[in-house]
Amino acid sequence: MRRSSIICAFLAAIVSFSACRKVPRSGKMDFKSSIDSVSYALGYIEANNFKKTFEQVPFLMDSMTFVNFAKIMAKTQLTEKYSDIRIKQFNGFNEDAFYKGFVNELAYGKSYFSETNADIYLRKIFKQQKAIKDSLQKEIGKSNLLKGKNFLTENKKHKGIKETESGLQYKIIKEGNGKIAANTDWVKCVYHGTLLDKTVFDSSKERGDTTSFAVNRVIKGWTEALQIMPEGSEWRLFIPSELAYGERGSGDKIGPNETLIFDINLVEVLDKSKK
Repeated sequence: MRRSSIICAFLAAIVSFSACRKVPRSGKMDFKSSIDSVSYALGYIEANNFKKTFEQVPFLMDSMTFVNFAKIMAKTQLTEKYSDIRIKQFNGFNEDAFYKGFVNELAYGKSYFSETNADIYLRKIFKQQKAIKDSLQKEIGKSNLLKGKNFLTENKKHKGIKETESGLQYKIIKEGNGKIAANTDWVKCVYHGTLLDKTVFDSSKERGDTTSFAVNRVIKGWTEALQIMPEGSEWRLFIPSELAYGERGSGDKIGPNETLIFDINLVEVLDKSKK
């Protein structure tokens, strides 16, 4: 009952918004690129979905109501998050084309697309863009893998560098004398992680805090190191990609097949009661 009252009040407000049927950002679309077409199709789909939500409203939604809805929506701006998502999906986004597709459908029920062909078109473009990105990632991965191998080959020649059978390399900055964690233990650490080019991708040290986690719930390079370094130690780890995030990478900063460098201070091997 309360929801219906709110909707009624909102509809009354937009009906009084304007009696003019001309809606800003509507009209013919001059498609100059595939990004224009993608953006327009996305706008159409969003408007179509928007209209469908009102099919369950327990009273008639006439055309004038949607016109006034469109006038209000035409004065809004997309969130940066929405735009970023679309840019990543389709390698570009035209907000003006999006709004034209949205407003044309919402206000007038007219579009260059139907629900079916808009869906087919967007799936096709998304698939094409994904194939391009996958191919690029593969090439980047090959380059990163070669850089990592060359780096580790030279790095192990330096004084103080030790290497395990898995290929993990480490340098002892400070040797602790506490207990050594088992695979199922939890530990408290301060860490600082960089790529080979010194780009910082994560650092509890810079945040000024410690972090706790299970030894067997982190990347393989960490799991191995934490089971051989005594509590109180500070080590620098050089982790080949196969002991880190491999071909998939992680987030926006760690690409495919990246070799990682971590400074780790093993503050404490936690008692079960301190987890």
